[in-house]
Formats: sequence, C-alpha cells, structure tokens
Amino acid sequence: MDVLKLGLIGAGRIGKVHAQSVAYHVPRARITRIADIAPEPARVWAAELGIRSVTADAREILDDPEIGAVVICSSTDTHADLIMAAAAKGKHVFCEKPVDLTLAKVKAAVDAVERAKVKLQVGFNRRFDHNFKRIRDLVREGVIGTPHVVRITSRDPAPPPLAYVKVSGGIFLDMTIHDFDLARYLSGSEVVEVYAKGAVLVDPAIGAEGDVDTAIVTLEFQNGCLGVIDNSRKAVYGYDQRVEVFGAAGSLACENDTPTSVVHSGANGVTGDKPLYFFLERYQKAYIDEMNAFVEAVLDGTPTPVGCEDAIQSLVIGLAARKSLAEKRPVRTAEISGAETARNRARGSR
Repeated sequence: MDVLKLGLIGAGRIGKVHAQSVAYHVPRARITRIADIAPEPARVWAAELGIRSVTADAREILDDPEIGAVVICSSTDTHADLIMAAAAKGKHVFCEKPVDLTLAKVKAAVDAVERAKVKLQVGFNRRFDHNFKRIRDLVREGVIGTPHVVRITSRDPAPPPLAYVKVSGGIFLDMTIHDFDLARYLSGSEVVEVYAKGAVLVDPAIGAEGDVDTAIVTLEFQNGCLGVIDNSRKAVYGYDQRVEVFGAAGSLACENDTPTSVVHSGANGVTGDKPLYFFLERYQKAYIDEMNAFVEAVLDGTPTPVGCEDAIQSLVIGLAARKSLAEKRPVRTAEISGAETARNRARGSR
C-alpha cells in the first residue's frame, strides 16, 4: 500500500489533533517531520507518536524530497506564503482555514497551486461531520424538495483569548467562516447577498478590539434559498452546533451531540447531558475523516473535497459580512469579488 509522507507545519492545538489523527486513524499516511517556531513543547508528544524530527525551520520540510504533502496549521498570517512555497516545491497542501484574511493573497495562493498542478484542501472540517453530511446528502437526493431556508446555530462555550481576537480577523473571518462554508455546502448554491448585524454582549474587551461577540447574518443564495446564521462567543451550556434545512417538501434538522443520549425524567423535571464541550470533542471524527479524504485525493489522483474555490468563496462571504456590519447595509458578494478584480486590473495597468 502506498503511504504518503507528510510534513506538519505548526504544532499547536490543531496541529496536534491532525498529528494524532494521522498516527492512529489514517493508515495511508505518516507524518515524518514537524516544524514549529517553538519546537520544544512538541518534541514530547511527537515522540509518543513516533515522529522523531521536530524543527523550528519549516524550510526543512519544504526541502525534504521524501515529503509529498504538507499540513499547514501555523498562524493565519503564514498560510498563504507557506502554500505558495510548498507548491513551488511540488508538494500537495492541506491548510487550516482561513487561507488568508485578504482575497488577493488567497487568490495568489490558489494561482500557485494551480500552476504547480498540486492539490489543495482547506480545513473546513464541518463538511465531514456525520450529522451535517447526512443532511447534505438527503438535500441532494431531493428528500425535502427545493431548499427554501438554511438555519445554522453556532455558539462557542467561551470566548477566545484577547491576544487571539487581535489577530483573528474578527468573528466573521475566524468563527463564522466555518458557517459560511457549511451554508454553501448544505444549500448547494453560492451566496449572492449578505446582511450582518452584530453586538458586544459577552465581553466588552472584544468590542474594544473593534470586534463583536454576538452576530446574526442573513444570506441570499443564487438558487433563491435564504439563510440565517446566529453566532455567540459564549453559550453557558456548551458548544451549540445545530442545523436545519427547510424545503418545499419537508425539513431536515440535527441537534447537538452529547456525551450520552440518556434522559432523566423525574418529579422535578426532565434533564439530559450538555452538548460536547468544544470543537475538539465535537468534531473529533470529522478531523479524522477530512484527513483521510485529503490523503486519498493525493494518492488516488482524485479532486480534494474542499478545494480552491471553497477557499475563495468562504472569504468573499466573510468580507461581505464585515463590510455589511460596518456600513449597516446588505452587501452583494459581487461587490467584494468585483472590487478585487478591479484593483488587480489597476495594478496591472501601472
């Protein structure tokens, strides 16, 4: 059996998740090198996974001819440059979201991948969730007829550290970007208009950084479907991840995953478990499945399930939401993609 040798760039929380997924659940791949700007903390857990090479220099991975693909889990501001560097070396790329916070940089990375004829998969792991995938498959089968409304609830159990908020690009490019991709995936259509409202209701310090912690985003899709996404940085009962797709012939919905399905009914009421606490617990299997899908695409020569266009479209929607919030009006996605095209033409004519 062919085995794909991987290099992992970025050994933080999500990097460790992917390393564990590959070590225990992805039989057709093996991580042979890890690079992180602070390599010492990774050495212990890397050794436990049988990974002996841990370095501070990502170039050691990029220059290694035996490594066929890289898994990029470093900070967002490094993603696009690493994608372009990996593509130049002929290496396939799995990259955590978002590829970048600017459309120009995302398109430059996509262009580099396409020129090099290597594969790119973006880490929109929710497409691989068992509940969401089942809903998507049933929508495609026509079980509910033409989709009319997509509703997504996504609420974190606690806000991120302020240091992270400062560099995240804001709630729409950090948190809601997952929901934007999921909305496209479930509806089977592109978003044409975005209207976002936001507030600071959880932590005033988030507002002081120019961001919001609570948001409602409405979407209009090309196929006529409408969408509603609600986000909060703090749900006291845990990680709230629910979806409904309502159509002409019915509705499909899923509730939160819980540690058990046990319900206690007594004289004082009916109680059950809280949702799984956060994304590492909730999407553990999805992380495994997305990495298997990437490895299979590389080894079998098939398209990646979350590719270049998905990287671009999710960011366009996120930028439209940010503009909508700032300008207090609906924003057509063409305003974002069209403005970028115009800027590129202007640069080219100089």
